[in-house]
Amino acid sequence: MRNLDITTLRSFVAVADSGGVTRAAGFLHLTQSAVSMQLKRLEKILGLNLLDRSGRTIALTPSGEQLLAYARRMVALNDEVIGRLTDQAFEGEIRLGVPHDIVYPAIPYVLRQFHAAYPRVKVQLEASHTKVLREQFAKGDCDLVLTTETAPDRGAETLAVKELLWVGAPGGVAWRQRPLRLAFCRFCMFRPDVVAALDAADIPWEMSVDTDSDRTIEAAVSADLAAHAMIEGTEPPYLERIDHGGTLPKLPRQQINLYGGQAATGEVALHLAELLRTAFSSTFGAAKLRAV
Repeated sequence: MRNLDITTLRSFVAVADSGGVTRAAGFLHLTQSAVSMQLKRLEKILGLNLLDRSGRTIALTPSGEQLLAYARRMVALNDEVIGRLTDQAFEGEIRLGVPHDIVYPAIPYVLRQFHAAYPRVKVQLEASHTKVLREQFAKGDCDLVLTTETAPDRGAETLAVKELLWVGAPGGVAWRQRPLRLAFCRFCMFRPDVVAALDAADIPWEMSVDTDSDRTIEAAVSADLAAHAMIEGTEPPYLERIDHGGTLPKLPRQQINLYGGQAATGEVALHLAELLRTAFSSTFGAAKLRAV
């Protein structure tokens, strides 16, 4: 297997751009003999004549002209990788706030893609409730914040509109009982909408699990002790959408909004915002995210 060397390719590009070995040597801070040796090594690796040395000036052969485009791309890609992985400009920290209920499955995908692009930048992930995240963003404690809301506020960018669905234990029957037992966090943004929908449908209910822990909610619901509501595509494998046939009220759609994305400055913040847009766009399904 023959491998091309970036150093020899860089010398080849420099000679082609400057029109001679002498100028290329000055540009590369090498001796003329060193550049000439690298060119001969490149020709030996490929088994081709890349330079026409018959005239007073060096010209490219047809093979050399064909190689030049590849060489430029390979040198540029090499420099991009070195610059991205070692440039101090891409060090630091960016703070991202995400509601508990939409961390999965999108955010792990986003963080993996971001880390590949900026391995020296730390993402400080803050998972909390929409209300808390909005307050942190207003105080400048987060650079970018995602929210789940029925309507966007000033400065929000809506990334997706999703259905809010009833969920319960696989094969569970808790949703059939009356009063309907519910499990919700105290600060859950969906809670007022769910209660209002049940009251409008004259369905009696009781809050059987009232906690600050999302884990507690999921444990209670998966044990078929209560029903819950989640945004489509975010339900874990140990819960399932309830096929209630219309016996439970339809819940209002929820918007996934981004705050700070449109006002983001700097390559790092702009790139993270774009990854979030892609992950939460209506055309980027949860199945695709889970498959990554």
